[in-house]
Amino acid sequence: MNIKPRCTATAVGSLPHLDPAQAIAVIFNAIPRAPIWPQLSKLGLREQMEIQYSEGLPRVVIDEAKSRMFFDTSGDCSEDLARFYESYLAAEESGDYSVAAISPEYSHGILALEAKLKTLGRRLPFVKLQVTGPLSIALTVVDENKRAIYYNEEFVDPIVKGMAMKARWQIQKFKPYAETVICFIDEPILAAFGSSTYVSVQRGDVIGKLSEIIQAIHAEGALAGVHCCGNTEWSLLVDAGVDIINVDAFEYGETIALYPAPMKTHLVERKNAIAYGVIPTSKAIREQSVGSLVAHFEKVTAHLAEKTGISLPVILEQAFITPSCGTGTLEIPDAERVFQLLGETCTALQRKYGFSS
Repeated sequence: MNIKPRCTATAVGSLPHLDPAQAIAVIFNAIPRAPIWPQLSKLGLREQMEIQYSEGLPRVVIDEAKSRMFFDTSGDCSEDLARFYESYLAAEESGDYSVAAISPEYSHGILALEAKLKTLGRRLPFVKLQVTGPLSIALTVVDENKRAIYYNEEFVDPIVKGMAMKARWQIQKFKPYAETVICFIDEPILAAFGSSTYVSVQRGDVIGKLSEIIQAIHAEGALAGVHCCGNTEWSLLVDAGVDIINVDAFEYGETIALYPAPMKTHLVERKNAIAYGVIPTSKAIREQSVGSLVAHFEKVTAHLAEKTGISLPVILEQAFITPSCGTGTLEIPDAERVFQLLGETCTALQRKYGFSS
């Protein structure tokens, strides 16, 4: 892909604000070259990360009283499944994915970002979008019997295809506003891959489901990233064909160096990128400074260079800077400090390494 972001800053989706305009202001003050649309989970149930992408999926039930979503798989599901696949095939044939649109009551942030971009009168280097990953949905959301929907093959495929369509719809919407559109697949559940809880989840199945969405993103001419806010088997993402690996580099930055051959494939052969989540999204942000975060980033990247043999200039040129995760669970002052330090750390790194635009 030959991706050279040169320490450009972007972010993971969630913010704790109730006013979309305030969230957009925070975003553009910190990361004006690669803004995101904010997921505002405190606005209500429909902005939760699984529910936000549930429109159009077959047999979804949103239980307001219990603040949850589940799939009702009881009875004959064939008509509902057939209706979904008819919509999917029609979208594939026409290239119009508006059938998978995320409506305003499910995402105030999409409208807010689009409105802001319309006022700029120019294209930005990047715009970064996101969908919740199919594994995180399928292993977290249950059926009417409280069994993870992942174990019902009839419903897993619509989840994968549904997320692929929602990614394509977003990319089509935001293409006019950026030279390069990025769409992340947010897969926090990958931090538990290989644990006893998910021993039945096979490596090939993870790769296959991610690859289908990555290919859909590529079909729209966009870059595909995967965000995991924990440790995982990072070679999975390389094998799935992702362009950008987003790692919580504040806590787990050195773990990517445990996979030297896949990282060489990713960075050297494919010329892809790593997004280093060096800005903590916890109360630890209160003790950080630009100096401490620059030093931490340099420690992580130097370790990667030492353990893999990849030259440090390549690593630096092919780096994004992000928070370690979303900020939606933080208090607003802490979240805004995350974004302030994100922007300032990006600026400091770009000046230090001669990447300033």
